[in-house]
Amino acid sequence: MSTSPVLWSLDERGVATVTLNRPEVNNAYDGALISGVLAAMDDLGRKPNLRVVVLRGNGKHFQAGADLKWINSVRPQSREANEAASRATFEAVQRLNTLPIPTVALVQGGCFGGGTGVIAACDVVIAADNALFSITEVRWGLTAAIIIPQLCDAISVRQVRRYALTGERFGAEDSRRIGLVHEVVPLADLEAAGAKVVEQLLANGLEAMAETKRLALESSFGGMAVDDATYTRLVELHSLKRQSAEAAEGLASFAEKRAANWGSGKG
Repeated sequence: MSTSPVLWSLDERGVATVTLNRPEVNNAYDGALISGVLAAMDDLGRKPNLRVVVLRGNGKHFQAGADLKWINSVRPQSREANEAASRATFEAVQRLNTLPIPTVALVQGGCFGGGTGVIAACDVVIAADNALFSITEVRWGLTAAIIIPQLCDAISVRQVRRYALTGERFGAEDSRRIGLVHEVVPLADLEAAGAKVVEQLLANGLEAMAETKRLALESSFGGMAVDDATYTRLVELHSLKRQSAEAAEGLASFAEKRAANWGSGKG
């Protein structure tokens, strides 16, 4: 398999498979993976026969959130560089969210941090029974600012106020209960369950589905409602928090495999 961080293929039916391909780090995202997702969206957007996009992760885990080594490499850079990193991350998720083609995510193993935002931006999400989820950013003194809109759409503000504040892990059945995923199947049946949904989507009118998705997003909290001012604010909050003292301590605690010393002050 190619060493590219994102792979994609398109079959004769117009079904694209986009694969996150950093299994050695559980598909944690860095600048290259973000760029790869954006490039895949650009390439696929030029395919006139595109009808469905299936998103999957290579290896044991779907997506383990941000690569904290990459986060630590971005932190000391300029404010502009940090905002650029946050902007690219936001755009990758939002491109998936607003793609006028149905998207299907197949989730196995870990789906943490930004991974939860990615699947919240997909139209149909099927999880294997071994899937494990967590909105982890607060554990490292960071915020999930740029995925909060999609998460609020998917699981409601009430559930975000629990899971994005605790950072706790929850399993596949709980993820279905709160609306993050639509269906839970045995790991061995994950691909077959995805194929079944794809066949249902292929039976529908392409323009009708695009208009239905557009209308749904117009009525949502996290779709078309993210205007330019909100977009700018979320990117700024996300990048500034990465450069805070609290984030420095949280990331150091991860690297040093110890509990964070938050103290009583603000980072």
